[in-house]
Amino acid sequence: MPPRRVIGIDAGGTKLLGGVVDDGLVVHHRVRRTWRGGDRAETLDIFVEAVEEVRAAAPDVEAVGFGIPALVDWELGVSRWSTHLPLAGVPFRDLMSERLGLPVVVDNDVNAALLAETRFGAARDCAHAVLVTLGTGIGSGLLLDGRIYRGSRGLGAEIGHTVVDLHGPDCQGACPGRGCLEVMASGSAIGREGLAAAQRNPSSALGRRLAAGREITGGIVTELAHDGDDTARSVLAEIGRRLGYGLVGVVNVFNPEVIVIGGGAIAAGELLLTPARTVVMERALPPAREAVRIVPAHFGGESGMLGAALLALDSPIPASAS
Repeated sequence: MPPRRVIGIDAGGTKLLGGVVDDGLVVHHRVRRTWRGGDRAETLDIFVEAVEEVRAAAPDVEAVGFGIPALVDWELGVSRWSTHLPLAGVPFRDLMSERLGLPVVVDNDVNAALLAETRFGAARDCAHAVLVTLGTGIGSGLLLDGRIYRGSRGLGAEIGHTVVDLHGPDCQGACPGRGCLEVMASGSAIGREGLAAAQRNPSSALGRRLAAGREITGGIVTELAHDGDDTARSVLAEIGRRLGYGLVGVVNVFNPEVIVIGGGAIAAGELLLTPARTVVMERALPPAREAVRIVPAHFGGESGMLGAALLALDSPIPASAS
């Protein structure tokens, strides 16, 4: 019997990764997109184009699973609000199903990633787990008593928008808060702190790059840190400590067995995770801190895509999308 195949689409604040995935979790084709701004119509067009590109290589796919960076009403398939994309109030499931001619399932992007990590990855065999993704922003998902927690309307588990600094900077995108963990410890924050560090330390590798007129991003900071630049390493250590302060609250409130860190910024590896663990061990309540592991995502940057595919493989497709 041939394997069942679906399409999984993982969208973040600035990029999209998709692929055709079979029921053995093998990825057969991939597609990538990036964007900077754009209105709602343009954003939805990118989703459709990405699906059609991989579908052309696999016309037998049964359904499409989307993980999107939004507060999603799980039962209705509606994107209620998004910090980074113009998706507020979009009947995403039904709209995409109509445009694609395929059944569609949609959830928050980190809930999708959490599904992959709990079933086959770093949180396998755990009943209480947290996934935190560090990218343009900070996404998060909760597994409580073996079930993904979505809140009363599917809008919960936004750890990235908990306040860690009452007098901190305004948060990113459309978030009305300030001092949120997202603005303090995301991949974007690495880039901002890297730029400030380059300005303070012109003789560093970061400073020389800035003097040459080249861009300072989170990815560049991470690359130079791995190459041994002390200034870049200090940036990652500071972001790691900030992340740790955010995770202290997670450990104390939810008492998870494991906290999985994913997203593009996890490329920093132990340069980010070690200072975060140190803060957790210093500040979290002793019984909970001793029980938790803080580890990188098993599937790296593909957790969301694989989880979106699992949503399509596992979830009953609503009649309105069939």
